[in-house]
Amino acid sequence: MAGALLSLSLPKLNVTKASTAANTTTSLEEKFGRKGIKFCESEGTVELSVRNGSSVKLQIPNAHITSYKPKVYWKDDGFEEVLYTLPPSSSFSSNSRGGIALVINEILDPKLSTTPPKASSEWTVTDVDSDSIDALQVELSCSRGSLDINYVVSLYPLSMATAVIVKNNGRKPVKLTSAILSHLKSKTRGGTGIQGLRSCTYCTHPPLPSPFEILSPGEAMKTEEPGLFSFGWEPELKPGIWSAQDVPITVLKHKLSRLYSVPPEERAKEFYNSIPSKYETIDQGRELFFRIIRMGFEDIYLSSPGSFSDKYGKEYFICTGPASMLVPLVVNPGEEWRGAQVIEHDNL
Repeated sequence: MAGALLSLSLPKLNVTKASTAANTTTSLEEKFGRKGIKFCESEGTVELSVRNGSSVKLQIPNAHITSYKPKVYWKDDGFEEVLYTLPPSSSFSSNSRGGIALVINEILDPKLSTTPPKASSEWTVTDVDSDSIDALQVELSCSRGSLDINYVVSLYPLSMATAVIVKNNGRKPVKLTSAILSHLKSKTRGGTGIQGLRSCTYCTHPPLPSPFEILSPGEAMKTEEPGLFSFGWEPELKPGIWSAQDVPITVLKHKLSRLYSVPPEERAKEFYNSIPSKYETIDQGRELFFRIIRMGFEDIYLSSPGSFSDKYGKEYFICTGPASMLVPLVVNPGEEWRGAQVIEHDNL
């Protein structure tokens, strides 16, 4: 499965191996800049922009995607920001929060506790690629202990993709939990939802800890008191209890934190139903739909803040994306693991 990841559903670009030459901030634009790929050296960012005006903004030192603004309407200014990103707060963190966060946590002890997430992974630009200005790509890399990690961000007129490649150069197997978590903004609480996960099994589960989190694992698991007009509200399941989604559309008005996956006891069987490789988010207020495609990851994480969103601003948001959380990934010496997420739309 891993070997074919980057060829599934993704328009093909030549993703070359990382160059060994070290890059400095002063030489990024000169070394890697080209039409549609613009480096801002003072901010440590790179912005990709394709022919129809769709754009992505990426912070280089921490590989954090802070903006994805695709063209979703036919009018000239028909661009909408998709990501919910909070600026750095000195009282909380020097990082922006939200956006699209790559999370890779190493498991060090048998109790499945993970290493604290690092605020900065010291990512560097290793390559860029383009096909005219309808397909653009930037590749970052960093090292963590025995792991070499490459992160490839691609932009196309109607989609964007993020792909991660983890190689173990050590002598011992490494256990990881990982996710690509997208914080997606929505106009109204009542008009936010997902579709495509009917009949999937899920359980209440916290998100992975991340330096880019808006809701911490503890906050995500806090219960929410229903309001006076919360018709149809039902409390979330207790952790460890599995259920199957029985409706075609899940309205994300209230607070929840779920992991859609296959229970470990089911995976032990010869045949079992896997979860879908894609699903859609619904922003009814802006009449926008986005398809999330999962590759290489085993689970889907989904959370909504409910009334907790009020403390972060007037706009509503959800957090979702492919994950491998329930059963840790094992990367053996000399081997690679690959995972990817695609966000695409048909709004035009």
